[in-house]
Amino acid sequence: MLLRVVLLAVQALQLAGALDLPSGSCAFEENTCGFDSVFEFLPWILNEEGHYVYVDTSFAKQGEKAVLLSSDLQAEEWSCLRLVYQITTSSGSPADPSRLNLYMRFEDESFDRLLWSAKEPSDSWLIASLDLQNSSKKFKILIEGVLGQGNTDSIALFEIKMTTGYCIECDFEENHLCGYVNRWNPNVNWFVGGGNIRNSHAILPQDHTFRNELGHYMYVDSVYVKHFQEVAQLISPRTRAPMSGCLSFYYQLQQGNDNIFSLYTRDVAGLYEEIWRVDNPGNAAWNLAEVEFNAPYPMEVIFEVAFNGPKGGYVALDDISFSPVHCQNQTDLPFSAKEASCNFEEDLCNFYQDKEGPGWTRVKVKPNMYRAGDHTTGSGYYLLANTKFTSQPGYIGRLYGPSLPGNLQYCLRFHYAIYGFLKMSDTLAVYIFEENHVVQEKIWSLLESPRGVWLQAEITFKKPMPTKVVFMSLCKSFWDCGLIALDDITVQLGSCWSPESLPPTPGECTFEQDECAFTQEKRNRSSWHRRRGETPTSYTGPKGDHTTGVGYYMYIEASHMVYGQKARLRSGPLRGVSGKHCLTFFYHMYGAGTGLLSVYLKKEEDSEESLLWRRRGEQSISWLRALIEYSCERQHQIIFEAIRGISVRSDTAIDDVKFQAGPCAGNNIFPNYTNMIDMNFTIQSQTRRMQIKYFFL
Repeated sequence: MLLRVVLLAVQALQLAGALDLPSGSCAFEENTCGFDSVFEFLPWILNEEGHYVYVDTSFAKQGEKAVLLSSDLQAEEWSCLRLVYQITTSSGSPADPSRLNLYMRFEDESFDRLLWSAKEPSDSWLIASLDLQNSSKKFKILIEGVLGQGNTDSIALFEIKMTTGYCIECDFEENHLCGYVNRWNPNVNWFVGGGNIRNSHAILPQDHTFRNELGHYMYVDSVYVKHFQEVAQLISPRTRAPMSGCLSFYYQLQQGNDNIFSLYTRDVAGLYEEIWRVDNPGNAAWNLAEVEFNAPYPMEVIFEVAFNGPKGGYVALDDISFSPVHCQNQTDLPFSAKEASCNFEEDLCNFYQDKEGPGWTRVKVKPNMYRAGDHTTGSGYYLLANTKFTSQPGYIGRLYGPSLPGNLQYCLRFHYAIYGFLKMSDTLAVYIFEENHVVQEKIWSLLESPRGVWLQAEITFKKPMPTKVVFMSLCKSFWDCGLIALDDITVQLGSCWSPESLPPTPGECTFEQDECAFTQEKRNRSSWHRRRGETPTSYTGPKGDHTTGVGYYMYIEASHMVYGQKARLRSGPLRGVSGKHCLTFFYHMYGAGTGLLSVYLKKEEDSEESLLWRRRGEQSISWLRALIEYSCERQHQIIFEAIRGISVRSDTAIDDVKFQAGPCAGNNIFPNYTNMIDMNFTIQSQTRRMQIKYFFL
């Protein structure tokens, strides 16, 4: 019923462009324009009168999904994908609501990338705007509707439109206003002007796009203002990809009246920043404004007008556009966060130390059973502040990062490990120094920490002036000093925590929330288990996970198994594509009785499995990285198989599994056994030992 209420509004929107829709677009008037329902799932139903496709609980059950797949597309220029949709449900808020997901399927990747997801029901159509960065790779759009618990749930798609340009751009000629929305105010609001609209309270201008009365623009009028500083806001779609360049628009103000016209940005945490304000009213014609706009993380643009009374006149707005080239009065290059990140594998990157002497040393530890290696690979380089051998109490080692531009929000993440120290408080701290090194502020310090475990710290900060991040190690007294290890420093633009963060892609799994798309062949005490912290048996298994040190990983509990017993963990189906795949994961094999860890490839419709990778026996007390290259043009699965060793000290763990398109980048790549014709693994219980036989051509 609710769908029919909005049909008249949507019909005008669709008819305007239905006759000439670009590739990747559809108004669903007579057909689905090359978008096809995927056979394995529910079909999307085309409404008999046109206007939309839908899926609902009248012919489907809770949890069932319908998938719509486009033909091959390409976005060689920056493009904007708009989706007009509606989700309806029965009264109340079901625990498992209906959901609409949008994915991109690249031709060389074996999994789909989730771009956007929505689950909020509404009584009218909504619009989603998604920026697609230019790429030479072909892709498909996949739209997935998943029905929730409600008895009358439905999901409808009214229009899909992909156009060249940025989603933040708009000339206000289309009914959906490019996804711009007015923040409703009882007294002052933004309205559409032009066309057949007339207003008797102000002499409104012609539009700028067509320069006649038929074109459209947005305007706000003060005639209904009742209070001091009444505010009207016009809010853009949220940016979904990093952007930096020149934002321009045309505006017109009624001269001699008391109003304030400003432009703000707002991030996902709700923080506002003014980036432009009218200095003078300008002339009676349309005035061009150019503003330097930097959106390294998701944000909205807000056009705000504040009136001081009912005689504040009006403000009109038209033709918002964006260029990746800086405005004429700007020549600074955009900041790259990679410049402030380092894993110390090659050198110190852009970090440096005090001239008085190095407090931090770049070291490398080979995999062993007594001392942990680095966090990046388990066998690479990291920094060590060896306060244990200093001759001076109060010793401080400072590590300075590169300069960070001011007025940007940053997310700083790093991994650290502590050895020794009776009292850990402030043995490691992070400061922000202003460029002149006069003003400093502590933004993080160590309180207590498990010893010998790589832990992740993350800090969000924003300062108006250019700053540097400084890591300080401190030995408070000669009798209480130890070792401080530091690795994998990353700086990203934006907040470390986003309220709108999407679920991890199907190609990655950290096991923090669940087992992702992995399944067990059988689930009992001898299966793979998801765990955090140490394993129950001493002298085997990890002390913490690889991701953060305090998160989850998958492991086998050897005390619940017998010698030679297997546990198998299967990935979800992976689409076969041409070219190479790269599988990365971290494994932990510590314990005198450690058995075998293998990775297999299982192709669809094949009964046999191909061995991709294998490790036998105790490897290290650290998490070690595995890189596996393989090729498969058919749908397939990856299987992690752990076999219990000769004693209970045989706990084996994996973490941070990641599938990527293309060859692996890095050392110690384990190639596929392409020439293997036979492989035999036998357990000889009589001699209580394991034997692996490989036969090659």
